[in-house]
Amino acid sequence: MPIKIPNNLPAVNILEKENIFAMDEKRAYAQDIRPLRILLLNLMPTKIVTETQMLRLLGNSPLQVEFDFMYTATYEPKNTPHEHLVKFYETFDEVKSRKYDGMIITGAPVEQIPFTEVDYWDELCEIMDWSQRNVYSTLHICWGAQAALYHHYGIPKYDLPKKMFGVFPHTVNIKEKMLFRGFDDIFYIPHSRHTEVRRADIEKVARLCILSESEEAGIFAITDKKHRGLFITGHPEYDPLTLKTEYDRDIGLGLPINIPANYYPNDDPQQLPVVRWRSAANLLFSNWLNYYVYQGTPFDLEKLTDLDEVCGLCGDGI
Repeated sequence: MPIKIPNNLPAVNILEKENIFAMDEKRAYAQDIRPLRILLLNLMPTKIVTETQMLRLLGNSPLQVEFDFMYTATYEPKNTPHEHLVKFYETFDEVKSRKYDGMIITGAPVEQIPFTEVDYWDELCEIMDWSQRNVYSTLHICWGAQAALYHHYGIPKYDLPKKMFGVFPHTVNIKEKMLFRGFDDIFYIPHSRHTEVRRADIEKVARLCILSESEEAGIFAITDKKHRGLFITGHPEYDPLTLKTEYDRDIGLGLPINIPANYYPNDDPQQLPVVRWRSAANLLFSNWLNYYVYQGTPFDLEKLTDLDEVCGLCGDGI
């Protein structure tokens, strides 16, 4: 089944050229099926790029999915046309009466700012609390994962001596977990961050489980024991040239930045990057959608209850 996305969203043309099947609203309404409802809280400055990345990965699933897009009302994005936000995005006040099968909270370029000093921190905390009662499974990415771990469990983030920047090998700690079903023993994921969370802090929280990590990049994937909160510290959604764009930007600004690791052939920025993470990214998002959303979410979303009260079909062995 395809993803169902709003008519005229810029991502539609891009995905069609990549042969990813996207269904417009008119055709979707003609199908007798309840699609999964996914809410994307897009905290990235270039929202059109990020929404396309997410739709690309979730469009590679046999499940029909429909999206709502949300941004924070307490911070006005500066890198996305206002007309795009008005046409395709909603604020929390506009969506908080609904319930969703799944939600994605993206990263944001604010990781070097203390959590409580981020302009939209109070609003984000309200959204994260709301998600525990109104969303079956929430996938948090990069800073979004750090923010949720801090808000829900008090886990701090730590500054790194230099930016974690590149494409790093990872291993799976608990191979029977469904999130990594079908993964190779070693798989690659991009990282681009100045801060980290640490194993010692996570292991103090009995409700959390570390699923995957990297010898170089540290902790990668964490889940709560009821599988309704997933926390990913890297950027599996990145396009082939995203790290290049970040590297070129920082070089142009005269900022200290290393060549992204395991990215350019022979570490030569004049060559085209090698994509090592595409299959892992597609599999990760597909597994989340299937095993952590579809297999557990109630058919009647009004039956969703608090995160602490429900453990879906995904038991401890998944």
